[in-house]
Parts: sequence; C-alpha cells; structure tokens
Amino acid sequence: MRIAILALQGAFAEHEQMLHRLGAETFEVRQLRDWQQPKDGLIIPGGESTTQSKLLHDLGLFEPIRQAIVNGLPVFGTCAGLILLSSMHLGTMDIVAERNAYGRQLGSFHAKAPVEGIGEDIPMTFIRAPYIKEVLSERCKVLARVDGRIVAARQDNQLVTAFHPELDDDTRIHEFFLNRIKATTSI
Repeated sequence: MRIAILALQGAFAEHEQMLHRLGAETFEVRQLRDWQQPKDGLIIPGGESTTQSKLLHDLGLFEPIRQAIVNGLPVFGTCAGLILLSSMHLGTMDIVAERNAYGRQLGSFHAKAPVEGIGEDIPMTFIRAPYIKEVLSERCKVLARVDGRIVAARQDNQLVTAFHPELDDDTRIHEFFLNRIKATTSI
C-alpha cells in the first residue's frame, strides 16, 4: 500500500514514521509532479490550515487533490487536515470546523477517549486544535467526543481527527485508516 503525505508543513514526518511501522510505503507531496504518482490514500497533516490552503492553490494542488477525494481517494486529515477537508476549504466533508478552538499553544492538552469502531482509551494529543462545530449531513458519522465536542468523524472515504495520533505510540487510528483502504480496494 502506498500513501501520499502532504508535506507542505506540519507533522508529516511523524505520519510517515507511523505508517512505516505499519508496513505502508509513503511518499511526500510538495508539488504537482509528486501528486501525480500512484497512491492508495492521502494524509493531510496538522500545521496551519490557511497557509496550507494558500500553498495548495499556489502550487496547483488544490483542485487535483479535491477531485481525487471526490472521486473516492481515501484521505485522513489531522488537526489542520480536518479544517482543510471541511466546508471552509476543500469542502469534501460535510462538517463545519471551529479553528483554534482550544486556544493558543498553551491551550494544548492530552486526553484519552473512546473512538467508535477503533477502541477505548485512544490517546489524543491536541495542539491549538480545532473541533467539529457542526455535522452537515447524515453521511458524516461522529466517531469521538471530548468534553462534548466532536473530535473525530468519518464520511465515505474520509477520516478526520482534531488531535494528532501521529504524536502518540498508539497505532490504532492509522491502522483503521489503512484497513478502510484495504476494504475499499478489495471490493
């Protein structure tokens, strides 16, 4: 399995390390020619969503990535990746994100909570994290909440978390993403 990782900024290297631990091959996407390689899925990491969106437009990546997701490419967005998939940017997921919902860097925290379909006590590292303020359709399924706020969801081929699972040792969320890719490609 070969996973593209958007590498414009953010914790892309940590996603690569996690996926390599799970036996997946990865490559970084920094420009359009990188994107044109064969891939089974995409990870959009955390970082600064406005900057990432601007770079996606400037580099000619915005529309090709959006179209690939609309056409069924599995995608996993963490933190800023959640925001980019929301109605604010790429608009491929039926969610409204609240940016920097937990405040500045000092508002960062760690929690454990169940994630539907994945397991109990999933470690969650939040860094200036967003949350999902509103789910706009029944196609989007809430997977986890922390303090009453939606912090994980999935819709069709898309998975989002407001937290950074790549910063913890627990591999279950990345395994879930890879297993969903395997399930869709074996049909």
